[in-house]
Amino acid sequence: MTTPIGRRLLLASALTAPYIRTARADPVQMRVSVDTPPGHGRTVSIADFLKKLEAASRGEISPRLFHSGELFADRDVIKALSLGQIEMAAPGTWLVAAYVPDADLAQLPVFYGQSIDVTHHAIDGVPGELVNEQISRKLRVTIPGRWMDLGFFNWYSARKPLNTLADLRGLRIHNAGGFGQLWRAQFFGGLPSIAASSDLPLALSEGVFDALQSTNESCASARLWDAGLHFGLIDHQNMGDYIPMISEAFWSSLTPALRTLITDLWAANIALYRANLASVQDRAETTLRAHNVRLVSPGLEELAEQRDRMMLGQDQVAHEMRISPAILARVMDVAAAFN
Repeated sequence: MTTPIGRRLLLASALTAPYIRTARADPVQMRVSVDTPPGHGRTVSIADFLKKLEAASRGEISPRLFHSGELFADRDVIKALSLGQIEMAAPGTWLVAAYVPDADLAQLPVFYGQSIDVTHHAIDGVPGELVNEQISRKLRVTIPGRWMDLGFFNWYSARKPLNTLADLRGLRIHNAGGFGQLWRAQFFGGLPSIAASSDLPLALSEGVFDALQSTNESCASARLWDAGLHFGLIDHQNMGDYIPMISEAFWSSLTPALRTLITDLWAANIALYRANLASVQDRAETTLRAHNVRLVSPGLEELAEQRDRMMLGQDQVAHEMRISPAILARVMDVAAAFN
């Protein structure tokens, strides 16, 4: 039986061993699409992975990263993968859920206010494995490894101070979509706005909505303080994640050695990418405070109390989200291990 240390040594040796290039005449072109800007944590991580992949394959794979939605917005990348218009993407779970509802499992009430470890044990464990199998089968893609974190979603407001969760009552709250976010806004008495805005800062400054569900980094990278953002309530309501996926057509064109190289490289780097993205969120919080955005964090006891209240409606939420009973049961197994 191979020990954990033995597995790490085998992986390290596989990545440091010289890759023997095949007799393929031309490099394999690999178009990768994200709609986040160059400085965004996801873009930086994907760019690093592709640079390492090109070097490790000795140029046999020639990747090109298209950022800022230059090729496709994230909502369109799954279709683009199936049509052979790109070879790799990493859309958010909330977008993948339109095809595989179980992908949005971290929106379930049981994750509200929980530590990042609870989410990681779910998406890296049996629930995540079952979701990956569905995605691979339904979307005809290969998932090279563990998901990439975006960060925790919280509440942010332009005009009304957010001192407690009760302050959300009556606010028009913008979100990126998905029943889980909508339900949480309603749970706290808010009025969810699921219509996507092409210009979020302008919509916020003009009062199209009063508040939003987002992350520290997303607010900071958009400089929402210039649009009037002044308050935040940091309750870690759910963890957002990106799911890396490679088109089946591209994957099947690769040699077994190149496929192994891709999965090994992703496995060797994903912990670093997750750590870097967590640091980005921490720095973004500091940046928001430096621009006079007042951030308040509810106590752990209050979060646990609210989570208990939410759990009374979890079966209904799971039904509306179309979360399968099998996934829900596995998620609850994970949560039980932490309580």
